[in-house]
Amino acid sequence: MIGTEELIKISANVRKDIIKMINISGSGHPGGSLSAVELLVALYFKYINFDPKNINNPNRDYFILSKGHACPVLYSVLARFGCLNIDELYTLRKLGSRLQGHPSRNEKIPGIDVSTGSLGYGLSIGLGIAIGIKKQINRNNRIYVLMGDGEQQEGSVWEGIMSAVHYKLNNLCVIIDNNGMQIDGNTKDIMNIEPLADKYKIFGWDTFVIDGHNFDEIDKAYSQFVENAKKKQGKPTAIIAKTVKGKGISFMENVISWHGNAPSEEELKKALNEIDASITHI
Repeated sequence: MIGTEELIKISANVRKDIIKMINISGSGHPGGSLSAVELLVALYFKYINFDPKNINNPNRDYFILSKGHACPVLYSVLARFGCLNIDELYTLRKLGSRLQGHPSRNEKIPGIDVSTGSLGYGLSIGLGIAIGIKKQINRNNRIYVLMGDGEQQEGSVWEGIMSAVHYKLNNLCVIIDNNGMQIDGNTKDIMNIEPLADKYKIFGWDTFVIDGHNFDEIDKAYSQFVENAKKKQGKPTAIIAKTVKGKGISFMENVISWHGNAPSEEELKKALNEIDASITHI
């Protein structure tokens, strides 16, 4: 099985992809893409049952990026996973590119089964897939949904949270990128969602609070979900990942203005140097 050092190296490459893509496109969302890197790298390279060469496998798992504006991280991970050519990453948001500013299933990219971007709907789509799978005999597919913490302010999310417990969707895992920021400011100031973990627990979810940049903690949470998913009856899983917006680039970390800005050439160079320096000891 792939080790932590290799995951760290993959994560560094993903971060470089994200910054290059957004610099070339002149637009995009670096902050919330960078905060979710380790969560997606661990998922794809250790846990998800998905083969880009056999996307029609009836036993494959599903991933939904509910916070669709963070698509640069998904595009990069899919490229590193073999779903698309890495050179294609640098066509992000260009006319005629498959890599739109939000994921589109119409572009036929392996691993993108749902068009997202309107916040609040990814969970409902995921639980619909999970219900459909549970109604079929001998189907053990797992469904993962990555949401933002600002997205928790949407009413439809809480309808989904309630429904997932009602239908005992132990094959459904929600991952919350809890970086504490959204486009207009700090999440606690826009509409406080805390105590988020307690709310999920009270609704009946198996709930884990982890460091979303620590592969050991991510492993423990994903592993427990996989065990839960093997049961015929059970609870859905919520992984609340404490993360840093703009993680890995000093001048972007916890700076709200980097929610949706593109780095200049000078900023790109500085960011790439910082990312390279972070893995020189490995």
